[in-house]
Amino acid sequence: MELVRISKLMAQRGLCSRREADAYIERGWVRVDGAVVSELGTKAAPNAAITLERQASRNQTNKVTIILNKPVGYVSHLSDKGYKTAASLIQSQTQYRGARGTQPFDPRHLRGLAPAGRLDIDSQGLLVLTQDGRIARQLISDDSDIEKEYLVRVEGRITSNGLSLLNHGLMLDGAQLRPAQVAWQNEDQLHFVLHEGKKRQIRRMCEQVGLRVVGLKRVRMGRVGLGDLPVGQWRYLREGEQFI
Repeated sequence: MELVRISKLMAQRGLCSRREADAYIERGWVRVDGAVVSELGTKAAPNAAITLERQASRNQTNKVTIILNKPVGYVSHLSDKGYKTAASLIQSQTQYRGARGTQPFDPRHLRGLAPAGRLDIDSQGLLVLTQDGRIARQLISDDSDIEKEYLVRVEGRITSNGLSLLNHGLMLDGAQLRPAQVAWQNEDQLHFVLHEGKKRQIRRMCEQVGLRVVGLKRVRMGRVGLGDLPVGQWRYLREGEQFI
């Protein structure tokens, strides 16, 4: 049986991200088959029992996840072109106050906060930023099947079989796209549900069937929806709220 790095096994099992796994191993917070492991790069059998010490579990509990209604004009990730980042909107004055039991903003929650997925500069809507590698993996790992729902305003004339192709039959970057659920919301707006997130995927899909996207809004990721969150404002993921 081929041995596997413990940090990789931990990430595959959804215990944490690989970077977090390395940090926990260095601190001696990981047990493999009951024995503490503290050396980076240590390998174990694929079926080994891996548990976290209480300190690691407490550290994960303190990590936050943020739901932002990203406006057009902001990029999801750091850019060398001088664009404003979505993370720059996470401030006390932009926190949504409309929900009961709102957790007060703490600047420490900006540490290690990273977007889980992309939403390009010309798009708006639900963007998840998290300190928790487990949630990031749920949303953006290659094997993630979490639904992502969009409202897409388009111009142009769709090809005769365009709607069928949008649902299944298109390719991007030399690979077949997963089946999607695409239907007309009204005469100039499409409703998309995707199970993947390739770069500018919806815009490129629409181009292949004669349409040009003029507005795109993500309204849901998994079981978490945008709801009444105003554009440019954010909230914490609520206790008990989960993407899957």
